[in-house]
Amino acid sequence: MHFGTSSARTNRETSHVTWLHDHGDVECCDIVTTGRRSGQPHEIEIWFGVMDDAIYLISGNGPTADWYRNMLANPEVIVRLGGTIVHGMARDVTDPHERRRCGDLMGAKYVWAGDPDIGLTYEAWCYDVPAIAIDFAE
Repeated sequence: MHFGTSSARTNRETSHVTWLHDHGDVECCDIVTTGRRSGQPHEIEIWFGVMDDAIYLISGNGPTADWYRNMLANPEVIVRLGGTIVHGMARDVTDPHERRRCGDLMGAKYVWAGDPDIGLTYEAWCYDVPAIAIDFAE
């Protein structure tokens, strides 16, 4: 993934996952994906959880969310968290046990009432909608 001369270069870059657990309580992180059609970088701010040296994200808008579809099409991403920029590889969470653990993690971190405007209950957000894990090389 190449993003040219980004202001991200002004921050410390690392490939180590040790920073993850120090920032697990931060509310949001920034993720840069590559547009599946445009090929251009797209940045989102999103809730996340840290588990087993990976970042977990839940797609509350389901499988049609642009960021989710971008990650499936091109799993190389950039994560900005706590002043650190790290390159990672996204993967769809398809294992039921891992998805349950992800839901437990995210549900404990973010307690909310769901979003009735899109028909999303808290329970569905925790356990039913798609989730992504971002893995990092040591």
